[in-house]
Amino acid sequence: MRLTDSEWKIANCLWNNKCMTLTELTRELLDSTGWTKYTIITLLKRMIEKGMVTYEQVGRTKKFYPAIDRTEAELEETNSFIDKVYEGNAGLMIANLIGSDALTEDQLAEIKRMIEEI
Repeated sequence: MRLTDSEWKIANCLWNNKCMTLTELTRELLDSTGWTKYTIITLLKRMIEKGMVTYEQVGRTKKFYPAIDRTEAELEETNSFIDKVYEGNAGLMIANLIGSDALTEDQLAEIKRMIEEI
């Protein structure tokens, strides 16, 4: 299940906080997005319809929960990116990252460690 950029913002808030109310989401996202509660309501409705978010009604308040696993969403997004940009060649992606000086020494050491463990 692919998330839009806007859906990623909401999903990240929910993953980081386990559950949130509309007020909490609005407060959390206002500075970085400028979204009003009405924008967030629209996005939440769409995410509920897609099965990405669930909610629990507690009195007059809804508590929203992520309905998808973060790791699975990240893996699907990564695979989609590698397929689209690098025609499925993850090695080419890593080579481009190394060649562009986009990685720190610590990140390069971590990649080397992971490869050696395979």
